[in-house]
Amino acid sequence: MDRMRVFVAGATGALGLPLVRALLARGHQVVGMTRSAGKRETLARLGAEAVVADALDASQMESALRAARPTHVVHALTAIPAKGPVRISDLRATDVLRTTGTRNLVDASLAAGARRIVGESMVFAYGFGDHGATPKVETDSVSAEQPRRWLRPTVDAVRSLERQMLDANAKGGIEAIPLRYGFFYGPTGATEHMLRMLRGRMMPTVRGSRGIWSYIHIHDAVGATIAALERGVPGQVYNVVDDEPVSFNEFLQRAAESIWAPPPRSVPIGVLRLLAPYIAESVSTRLPVSNAKAKRELGWTLQFPTTRVGLRAVAEHDIATR
Repeated sequence: MDRMRVFVAGATGALGLPLVRALLARGHQVVGMTRSAGKRETLARLGAEAVVADALDASQMESALRAARPTHVVHALTAIPAKGPVRISDLRATDVLRTTGTRNLVDASLAAGARRIVGESMVFAYGFGDHGATPKVETDSVSAEQPRRWLRPTVDAVRSLERQMLDANAKGGIEAIPLRYGFFYGPTGATEHMLRMLRGRMMPTVRGSRGIWSYIHIHDAVGATIAALERGVPGQVYNVVDDEPVSFNEFLQRAAESIWAPPPRSVPIGVLRLLAPYIAESVSTRLPVSNAKAKRELGWTLQFPTTRVGLRAVAEHDIATR
């Protein structure tokens, strides 16, 4: 693969920062965009060029991209709280980044002459709810399962990101590849917060929850992103998840075991629906997802094929850095 010049929008986020490190380690040039002037130094210390811009300002984005002259672009724009989303309102700023921000970034990438853009979608593009036991593949419909009304803006925003990218690809101006990631975990702020809560028995499992989710360790998400930049098929969507979908309860139990924490307490699903409806809907969603296409077409291999393996590595990292 020739040396790329990669513009990473959202370069100091959960995906962006380890991606910047990995791209630099592979010898690529990186221009990292952040909306916070205080984070420029973080990127500069890694060896990346740093630019401050607001993704919701179209003129700023075009100026930033034209100045950067990237060959490739990564859309990793999010505004999710460091501890993870608790309420649906925690996702609203990210919804706007996935709609308006995507439009601005795609337009600016086209204006700058970038060859390829890879975008951070999510598996809940398929919708919340019960999708059954058969793992979803990329050709399955993303509109058949309609979420609850109050979840629709978030699901629609993810679908908008994908649609805008694929439309740009179809018009021939840029090669676009949306990646549907599973739920991130790893050496991230949200996972570290979860481990602290588990140690204090303040993160409960949910009685009556029958949901199943597909997860992905952040290092494997980075690996898939680079694979898509280097050899993904333009106009294709890829599911980026690990090999074993698991329930939220199983994930928490594995996390507790990995750090030798006491077993989590539990709360009834009915109570959770009253107190935290977004979390209740999330842990009740049954959405197993297949990664076969990404493995086959991207030549992508997982370092952490299951959450059991990945959480063990997270625990070792947590202990080493405490």
